[in-house]
Amino acid sequence: MKINKPKISMCDDKKLIDAYLENEFCNYHFKENIDKEITISNVIIDSCIFDNIDFSNINFENIELIDVIFNNCDLSNKSFNNKMMSRVEFNNSKMLGCSFVDASLRDIKFDNCNLKYLNCSNTKISNVLFNECNLQESSFLEVEVKNMELYKTNLEKSEFIKTKLGGIDFSNCDILNIMFDNYSLKGIIVDKYQCHHLVHMLGVNVKE
Repeated sequence: MKINKPKISMCDDKKLIDAYLENEFCNYHFKENIDKEITISNVIIDSCIFDNIDFSNINFENIELIDVIFNNCDLSNKSFNNKMMSRVEFNNSKMLGCSFVDASLRDIKFDNCNLKYLNCSNTKISNVLFNECNLQESSFLEVEVKNMELYKTNLEKSEFIKTKLGGIDFSNCDILNIMFDNYSLKGIIVDKYQCHHLVHMLGVNVKE
C-alpha cells in the first residue's frame, strides 16, 4: 500500500506559544514545550513538524491537519473528532485514548505509537498504516475502510463492529481476546494459530 507522505519542503523554527498567539500554524518547526494551558482552535495546521512536544496542556478545538509530522510527542486524550486529516505521520508518539469519531483519515501513518483505547466510530479510513503500534482495547465501530494495513500491531481486546475488513491481513498481529461481529470478520486474513482462537470466539469447540 502506498501512502502519500507529508508535503513539507521547508519549515522555520517557531515557538509554539508565538504560533498560538498569532493563530498561525503553517510551515513551522516546533521543538519547545509550553508550561501553561492553551486551546488551539479554528485553524488548519499545515506543513508543520512537532518534535518532542507534550500536548498535555494543549487543547484542540475545530482544527484540521494537512501535511504534518509528530515525532516523539504526547497526544494522549486528544480529540480529532469530526475533522479531516490528510498526509500526517505520527512517529514514536503516545496517543492513549485519542478519539477520531466521525473524522476522515487519508494517507496517515502511525509508526510505533501507543494508541491504547483509540476510539474510531463512524470514521472514514483511506490509506492508513498502523506499524508496530499498541491498539489494545481500541474500538472501531461502523468504520468505512478503504486500504488499511496492520503490521506487528497489538490488537488485544480491541473490537471491530460493523466495519468491513475483507482482505485485511491480521496474521502478524496480536489478536488475543479481540472481538469481531460477523459482518466485520468476513474475509479477514489470519494464520492457522489465530484461526483456532477465532473459532473459539465464535463458540465452536475444536476437538484436538
